Formats: sequence, C-alpha cells, structure tokens
Amino acid sequence: MTNGTIQNKDGFLNRIAERLGRNRRSAGVTVPDYTYQPQHRVYQGYTQDELVGVLKDHCRKIHTELIETDVIGLHDALYEQASRFGGGPVVIPKDDRFKEYGLSGLLTDKWPNEGTKVWEWNAAAGDENIQRAEQANIGVTFSEITLAESGTVVLFSSKDKGRSVSLLPTTYIAIVPKSTIVPRMTQASAIIKQKVADGDVIPSCINYVTGPSNSADIEMDLVVGVHGPVKAAYIIVTDR
Repeated sequence: MTNGTIQNKDGFLNRIAERLGRNRRSAGVTVPDYTYQPQHRVYQGYTQDELVGVLKDHCRKIHTELIETDVIGLHDALYEQASRFGGGPVVIPKDDRFKEYGLSGLLTDKWPNEGTKVWEWNAAAGDENIQRAEQANIGVTFSEITLAESGTVVLFSSKDKGRSVSLLPTTYIAIVPKSTIVPRMTQASAIIKQKVADGDVIPSCINYVTGPSNSADIEMDLVVGVHGPVKAAYIIVTDR
C-alpha cells in the first residue's frame, strides 16, 4: 500500500506522545463505533437520475453551466461549450478517455484545422506544461468522482494529469461520466479509502474543484477568478 520510505516516522510520533505527557500507543487503538452517522443518510437511495437533479440545482448556485449529452453528442457539446467560452488555446491532460469518448477528431483535427491550439500535458516537457496552461483560455479534464451535493468534481493528479490544467486557464470544462456522480464527500472518501485498501497507487494530489474560483472578504464582497478559472462548465455524459 505504501510506496517509498517514510523518514523519521518513529521520532515524529514519539515526540507527539511526549508532548501529550504519555507513552506512545502502538497497539490497542480502535476506530470508535459512532451511534449516529447521519452523513450516510443524505440522499440515501437516490437513483443516478435523481443525483443528476441534485447536481443541476447546485450548479446554479455556484455559477456553473451544466450540459447533458451522450457519447455521440459529446464531440459537439464540448465544441459548442468551448466556443461559448471564447475558444482556445486549449490544454488537456494526457488521458486515454479523450480517445475512448470519441474526442480525438476534435482535439487533433477539427480544432487545429481551425487554428485552435491544443496542448496535451507532456511529462517530459517539464515547466512548459505550466506555461501552456497559463496561456490557455480553456482547460478540459475528466472528473474521477463527482459530488452532487456540492457540485464538486474530484481530480486525481499524476505525471500525466497536472493540476495546472484545471487551475491556470481562464475557463474550465469538466467532462463528467454519469456513473461518477455520488451523493457527497462521504462516498468519495469511501471510494478513495477502498483504493488504498486494494493496494492501488493513490495520487499525492487529489483536488476537489467546485465551479469557478470564488473568493469573499470579511465584507462579503464576492470576487470570481482570483485563485482559478473565471468560468466553469460541466458536461454530463452517459457512459459508453
């Protein structure tokens, strides 16, 4: 489950125990059995279509456009949404799902022939990836897990899927496979926990992105786009 080496683990834990005025506990520690766990009952029993409805409602509150389509219509839906956002340059992660969902023609043919630059994240290119993301008008990624309650897409970063793709461009489009939609953070945490239990390699950076960047000061003045994209859109697509 654990890759690499954890440095100074024992020293770190021993120091915490010392500061707490007790010996370090290395056995007999159990997870409490909580009597009430209301987090599991939120949207319990909702169908996938009902969760889509919850997601739609919250997207209105977070100023995020939401489009529904199927795999056949995804090409046109992405093209049209990108046009509404003002076109390229476009930056994407290196992700086989773009091909699997029929978007190769748009990314490698239609857009380039129209003069729209498309940059695919390339681990070998180093900092050039970040520069390309800074210059891009649109970043496009797939959502790994989608939280209906908060309108949040969960992104797993890796050498092929840089965080900059969804952070630095002026606008952001998330492609949301319908099957990734879950009620809330509770289920997302359970999915990630299960991956750990299964011995899967877990990304060192997991990002929860909720619509465009929103910041507010003590006077409740809302400023959009300070810490990320100014506009965001989600395209829900029926799975292949």
